[in-house]
Amino acid sequence: MANAPTTFESPVVTDYSTRPTNASSDVTLTDESSTSKILIRAGSETAAAQQLGVPFGSARQSGTVLVSGQRPSEWLILGSAEETDAFVAALDLTGHVSVVDHTHSRALFKLSGVGSKGTLEKICGLDWDDAITPDGAVVSASVAKANCDIVRFDADEPGYLLACDRSFGQYLFDAILDAGDEFGINVG
Repeated sequence: MANAPTTFESPVVTDYSTRPTNASSDVTLTDESSTSKILIRAGSETAAAQQLGVPFGSARQSGTVLVSGQRPSEWLILGSAEETDAFVAALDLTGHVSVVDHTHSRALFKLSGVGSKGTLEKICGLDWDDAITPDGAVVSASVAKANCDIVRFDADEPGYLLACDRSFGQYLFDAILDAGDEFGINVG
């Protein structure tokens, strides 16, 4: 492809280096947009769908790659370029299967910390209670009026991965920062 990007450029272009850091805050927003994002669509009858093994609405780690069931018969694979390439190469892609690299067309942000739930509640109408959106839940929702795919993950603390169209990247990043100000949000 003659017009394919050769280097990754983040959709977040604002320099936050002069933004004050709140040492007592546990909420952090990080631009993870350079993470490789591979979208796989596969009919339920295909070997690839069986290999992916993640039902719609949930996610799981496969080594260092995150596999999330975004929609019925649709998965988003997140990780480093090398890891996602190896993961996809190991799949049986025969039958009704498509693989599209969305790395340069989607923004990806990580919101983590105890106050991340409260931050999301201010800008998204979904119920973020553990019983409704537990660790590993995958949902699609409007976040500050931007359509997002969201993965809940709990490592040592609650966290969320938010993916949106690249064109909304800077706007959404700033909207999340604004919503998290009351929690002392930091930029990671």
